[in-house]
Amino acid sequence: MAKGSNVPATIPALGGEQSLNRYLSEIRKFPLLQPEQEYMLAKRFQEHGDTDAAAQLVTSHLRLVAKIAMGYRGYGLPTSELISEGNIGLMQGVKKFEPDRGFRLATYAMWWIRASIQEYILRSWSLVKMGTTAAQKKLFFNLRRMKSKLDAFEDGDLRPEHVTKIATDLGVAESDVVSMNRRMAMGGDTSLNVPMREDGEGQWQDWLQDDAPLQDKIVADQQEADVRHGMLVSAMDDLNDREKHILTERRLTDDPKTLEELSQVYGVSRERVRQIEVRAFEKLQKAMMRLAGEKRMLTAA
Repeated sequence: MAKGSNVPATIPALGGEQSLNRYLSEIRKFPLLQPEQEYMLAKRFQEHGDTDAAAQLVTSHLRLVAKIAMGYRGYGLPTSELISEGNIGLMQGVKKFEPDRGFRLATYAMWWIRASIQEYILRSWSLVKMGTTAAQKKLFFNLRRMKSKLDAFEDGDLRPEHVTKIATDLGVAESDVVSMNRRMAMGGDTSLNVPMREDGEGQWQDWLQDDAPLQDKIVADQQEADVRHGMLVSAMDDLNDREKHILTERRLTDDPKTLEELSQVYGVSRERVRQIEVRAFEKLQKAMMRLAGEKRMLTAA
């Protein structure tokens, strides 16, 4: 259960990979909600803090969380943990959901679910730190899909034409594609206690020098990352619905929409969509700077 959440603990237990099948079977028992039901439950929670209503909103979307989490199984992390992180994102989405804006909860909560899972993956991969740029984060979560489309799963470096294609489609530097492909090919963490010889003598850790940052620095970096993420979420409130939707679909999703696709959604030109995106990004930057200033003032006080 998310810390500080008002949702009661009605989610089935998810103890590990062994209980995953049972969990998936249990969440199918929760009924899906019709739009009218969802709206009324959301209003009850929003206006009266009705935790039973919030619980129904959460449990009716557990299948959505599981489906999204399954899409991130290629990163070597337990599916049960991905689902647990996604459930935390879902609860946050329910808390922030405003039914009168006209969107379904699934559409709104999807961003929170993905964000929570992605943050967990980035925290768990020793080779990919929270300090990566937005472009590197985008590359990290799309490289496997792009390689699959190109049938580029051979060992070693990517072919030059594949590097160029991926870099162009994702809008990143070719050097970033090469670097990220090498880092991901190394996989996640492995045990340093694995014996180096068949007789069990010697371990890999015996040959390694501990040049990692101190624990207090790691904690401080993580706290700073959490603050930045919270500021981003707060700053998004400065955008109107259209700006928020366009910016999210263009820059904050695994598979960004094209200008043409969004122009058809809103019945405007591609150039107009681009202008709205630029304006929304500028507003987001100003809001982030304002929040950062407020944080410095509070710290100084």
